[in-house]
Amino acid sequence: MRREDSLTQHVDWWLLSIVVIMLGMGIANVYSAAYDPDHPNIFDFSQKYGKQIMWVGISIFLGFLVFLIDSDIYRKFAIPIYLFCFSLLIVVLFTPPINGARAWLGIGTMGIQPAEFMKIGTAIVLSRYISTVNVKNQNVQTVLIALAIVMVPMVMILLQPDAGTFVVFTSFFFVLYREGITFDPLVLKLVNIIPGVRFKETWVGSHFIPILFYVVFLSIVTLLMSSNKYEFTFLPGVLIPGFYGVITVITVIALIAYLVLRWISSKRDLRRVLLIIITGWFLSVAVSTTVNFSFSSLAPHQKDRIELVLGLRKDDDGKDYNRNRAMAAVGSGGMFGKGYRKASVASVRSNHVPESETDFIFCPLAEEWGFMGSLAIVGLFMGMLFRIIVIAERQRSTFNRVYAYCVAMIVFYHFAVNIGMNIGLAPVIGIPLPFFSYGGSSLMSFSMLLFILLKLDSQRRDVLF
Repeated sequence: MRREDSLTQHVDWWLLSIVVIMLGMGIANVYSAAYDPDHPNIFDFSQKYGKQIMWVGISIFLGFLVFLIDSDIYRKFAIPIYLFCFSLLIVVLFTPPINGARAWLGIGTMGIQPAEFMKIGTAIVLSRYISTVNVKNQNVQTVLIALAIVMVPMVMILLQPDAGTFVVFTSFFFVLYREGITFDPLVLKLVNIIPGVRFKETWVGSHFIPILFYVVFLSIVTLLMSSNKYEFTFLPGVLIPGFYGVITVITVIALIAYLVLRWISSKRDLRRVLLIIITGWFLSVAVSTTVNFSFSSLAPHQKDRIELVLGLRKDDDGKDYNRNRAMAAVGSGGMFGKGYRKASVASVRSNHVPESETDFIFCPLAEEWGFMGSLAIVGLFMGMLFRIIVIAERQRSTFNRVYAYCVAMIVFYHFAVNIGMNIGLAPVIGIPLPFFSYGGSSLMSFSMLLFILLKLDSQRRDVLF
């Protein structure tokens, strides 16, 4: 039976305090970045800082609204919530494009981005699904359903296209791994299709993280070597273009590995060794080919951003202007910054850093408060992530724990990629900084994400499943 406690008795005040601090700092930062001396009133709703205050008010209202709802509602209505958010993704594909993407629903300058709310729906239904399955006895169906929950919205988001949100959705794969849902049953099913092969287990799931790093490494190498500037020379006078050179190197390494393992392995294990090498070769070629094909299919401006980040081309025509200006603004802040509302490179008035109040909001912050202020913001986000993980680990309910880790990974992706964009470590893909960047959809979705988490945590003593 549920105990009758006060509404706020078990609220995690540390996390709530961090959210409130971030909301206040976000308003101050947007006001500074977008300040117009002809409209000095911060409550001027014709200006972005006035609208930001309105969005913050709406976000706080929605946050408290979802906090008032009993936590059982999120479990019982997980699928309807997911389907409603997914239906918005379908509807948005039939809207007129804005800046080349069909990602907004609304009238005029007022609108929402359904992909932001799809994160909430996916986190809730994924938590519900994992809490209802026996992970220790997972099968192909378990893996396929978990993958479908995440990947079906990813496909819809890619059709908009919205590369930033697409990347954020990959964070859910880490949550699956954390909960013990691996690709082993699916890989085992595919491998055993081969006539005469009968494996009872695979090593993919237990080595997920090393495999992931290998895939990332191979993807970067493929992008680097696919440039026409790179060629492989295996024999005098014989040049192999970059991408085909990567395939050749993968093949040579596989052959060398087979010869070495054949020499040191017993005859009984030779067939297994050969199958592992063939599987590794096939997957490596598949990854490299997919990356090369996907890169070739990108829009010109997206190719430019990736090539510039990887150093594949010089920025003679200024296509890397945004990233260069962002790094200049961050660097110009020095150790202690220039002071509040004294940013010169990153201010909207100078227009040196485009979108300095949205995707590049970290730039005016870093220029005004310097390295020490930037370090404080990073520390604030790290404190939020640490607190979310503490909340996750103290849950008795699988649903609550999975949801908490979903929130942690979403926040981490936004935080890491956005700051990476601002300091030149990541390509510009349009990911806002939570609670700091201007925009209603991001503010509302993050507020709802975290207030739902606060609600689940506040009732954790009453929930066992």
